[in-house]
Amino acid sequence: MNKVLRNLIIGLIAGVLLISVFSGGFAAGYLVKDNLPTDFLAEPSAPTPAPETIDATPSGLELLFAPFWESWQIIHDNYVDQPVDDLKLMQGAISGMVSSLGDQHTSYMDPDTYIQANSSIEGSYDGIGAWVDTTGDYLTIVSPMSGSPAEEAGLKPGDMVIAIDGEDMTGIDGDLVIRKVLGEAGTTVELTILREGESEHLKFQVTRAHITVPSVEGEMLENNIGYIHIFTFSVNTTPELRTTLKDLLDQGAEGFVVDFRNNGGGLLTTAIEVASEFIPADNVVLYEQYGDGSRDTHKTIKGGLATDMPIVLLINEGSASASEVVAGAIQDLERGQLVGVVSYGKGSVQNWIPLNNEQGAVRVTIAKWLTPKERTIHEIGLTPDVVVEMTEEDYEAERDPQLDKAVEILLEEINK
Repeated sequence: MNKVLRNLIIGLIAGVLLISVFSGGFAAGYLVKDNLPTDFLAEPSAPTPAPETIDATPSGLELLFAPFWESWQIIHDNYVDQPVDDLKLMQGAISGMVSSLGDQHTSYMDPDTYIQANSSIEGSYDGIGAWVDTTGDYLTIVSPMSGSPAEEAGLKPGDMVIAIDGEDMTGIDGDLVIRKVLGEAGTTVELTILREGESEHLKFQVTRAHITVPSVEGEMLENNIGYIHIFTFSVNTTPELRTTLKDLLDQGAEGFVVDFRNNGGGLLTTAIEVASEFIPADNVVLYEQYGDGSRDTHKTIKGGLATDMPIVLLINEGSASASEVVAGAIQDLERGQLVGVVSYGKGSVQNWIPLNNEQGAVRVTIAKWLTPKERTIHEIGLTPDVVVEMTEEDYEAERDPQLDKAVEILLEEINK
């Protein structure tokens, strides 16, 4: 099997489930969060304390909150099983309030769950191998990582973990679900999976392992085409990418196919650095749009090694977050074409804001990512310029029509 196709296949069904550093993407066992989960892209930020506790209903809101306190009193006066648990009533009220926003990524975590979610697991790097999204109703496989035990189990992008070792995960925060998946290398975990298109739940027995995952691999294809597969956006990605680019340029590369398939994302700073290798300096990579209408603008930096080289990017349903940001910039700035299928669609930022007096925390979506042309990525994804599907028959026959098409487009560009 050729190296390119091998990388794609193991990327599709792979690796060691890593703990999400960012509330929905980068993964555990490779990097470990020491603080609060934030977004799928940005580096973890320091906890932001909630405002000081208000002792009574704020002035001007008495009429608005009158039905709440009336309902509170009705429960205390009439509910059959007394006394009621006031703490649970309060926590339930907060949960209902944040749920009413209709944002699956905004939620409440009670004190016990919050403590568990943020307890240190430093030194634990064992798992089953996939980039994951922790912010939905269930822990969801964004894209498997390359080279791990889950390859044999057959986990796929979009799989939702609804039970672990027979224990129902309904209503359990994704960050806690990850911890149940983690375990000592050599031990086995049973995952019950809800998969789109399947009428019944699927069960997978996966043996955990400890894996160090490369972030970049490259090779020279025929006709002086450089192929670069970027697996993730970690602290090591930029130096590995620059080394790979230099090596391929020294070999005479005249253009590059950059493979973001099954790249679940990573660090925002790394995304900017990677984009800067292919896009000239001082171009917008993304906007960070906040709820009050303000925004931060992130631009490319100088020193890129391939800013004037023809490029084509490969994306698929497992390309998420940082990979979508870079691909969106490449597409909007017309630096190169995208080939493959619609990407995952993860482009929002969440912060956990701890409540005072150790009363838990509220996770709030604070921003969304926009491409240079101000397109929204979140829950939409990127549509390739050229759509090419990969079928089961392609995998079985070791064909890669997406890569073939990318090479075809790149050669046309080089020969202009």
